[in-house]
Amino acid sequence: MAQVRNKQVLLRNHVTGFPKESDMNIVESTITLKLPQGSNLVLLKNLYLSCDPYMRNLMNKPEGPPNSRAYTPGSPLTGYGVSKVLESGHPNYKEGDLVWGFTNWEEYSLLSSAQILFKIEHTDVPLTYYTGILGMPGVTAYAGLFEVGSLQKGDKVFVSAASGAVGQLVGQFAKLNDCYVVGSAGSKEKVDLLTDKFGFDGGFNYKEEPDLDAALKRHFPEGIDVYFENVGGKTLDAVLLNMRLHGRIPVCGMISQYNLTEHEGVTNLAQIIYKRVRLQGFNFMDWVHLYPKFLDFLLPNIREGKVVYVEDIAQGLENGPSALVGLFSGRNVGKQVLVVSHE
Repeated sequence: MAQVRNKQVLLRNHVTGFPKESDMNIVESTITLKLPQGSNLVLLKNLYLSCDPYMRNLMNKPEGPPNSRAYTPGSPLTGYGVSKVLESGHPNYKEGDLVWGFTNWEEYSLLSSAQILFKIEHTDVPLTYYTGILGMPGVTAYAGLFEVGSLQKGDKVFVSAASGAVGQLVGQFAKLNDCYVVGSAGSKEKVDLLTDKFGFDGGFNYKEEPDLDAALKRHFPEGIDVYFENVGGKTLDAVLLNMRLHGRIPVCGMISQYNLTEHEGVTNLAQIIYKRVRLQGFNFMDWVHLYPKFLDFLLPNIREGKVVYVEDIAQGLENGPSALVGLFSGRNVGKQVLVVSHE
């Protein structure tokens, strides 16, 4: 049985505050590229890994009820990825299949088939898309906007972290439904992307706005129907002052809070009562059952060029820590993808 090198990204120790590259180790172990006799596991070669903000929370020292997905110091990081099946003990998968789901940050993984979410049937689009637009971020944007946010034709929509993996799609999906869409981002380059590439009606750099309430009133003089929440903190507080009656706030992320030892308070919560606002948290796994319907909606729009996607590609597992940490300083432009192998 051939033993091969298996490069891995391990968590060095639990993290407090902003993560650093030194919180992770690059190690080389070995793995036997053969399933144990009678095993129902699946042996995968990992091709593309997804760098996502939620991964920061899994680096914390667990408090309260156990989280089965929390990272353990000395073990590989885990997350969404695209992989090729090398050998399978499960009847649903065979050698050569391309799949996406949960995998380890390493070159080869031996996993339960339950960690695979879907077999990849459509290969006329880039495989990296299954870490983003056709993966967790895409379903998050779709379900958050249409199911949780109850989007109506012509709604006025605000998106924070609007150039990111989820935000860029939320804006484009809303534009397909004739909505007025404005997004916030953290640089001029990213704001230009919103209007020039993604078709938003407007955008602003939140770092250059001393008064977020005034910025929102400038772009939404009649108020906001749907706020797609990715950042929390001061942005959420300002948005609450600008919501319209019966507005909806789907909440899938609060990236401004993940690295703080003391979270920022939100002072305008009474607006939820006054304006009958529905604020609802959700995540991708709540809506994974919609995946076939989601593909039916999105694939034609991708093929016809009606929806576009920007990726930020990092090459090699050794650059994984840098790519992941960069999410929290806004270094990436678009969806951050880590290439493990092109084969």
